[in-house]
Amino acid sequence: MRYTLLLHYPEMTPDDLGPEALAEGMREFDAYAAALDAAGVLVSAEVLQPSSATTTVTAQGGTLRVQDGPFADTKEQIGGTFVIDVDDLDAAIGWAGKAPSVSWGTVEIRPTMTRFHDGAWTAFAG
Repeated sequence: MRYTLLLHYPEMTPDDLGPEALAEGMREFDAYAAALDAAGVLVSAEVLQPSSATTTVTAQGGTLRVQDGPFADTKEQIGGTFVIDVDDLDAAIGWAGKAPSVSWGTVEIRPTMTRFHDGAWTAFAG
């Protein structure tokens, strides 16, 4: 079963963190990604730019509206994602519990329903 781990944590700049904490976080995430990869469960991983780089698009009322910045005013951001392919939710929970950011934020586990690959949608059995 495929799951996306959405990493939510407080919005911080590299200056807010400081060079030592930033370097330690990078080491922890490198080790986490390497462990997922070595276990053969890592499908992909993405680190997102700060929410200040976000552009939101809506079309309510039939008019396209483009806004700079995040849609919701929040102190937390989605900082990155890991897509994993594991046997079940218990395995996904186990990996989410090992994410470095779980100690200072939230890891949301969301099952994948479908994916678009090689020109077609594929449904995942759950």
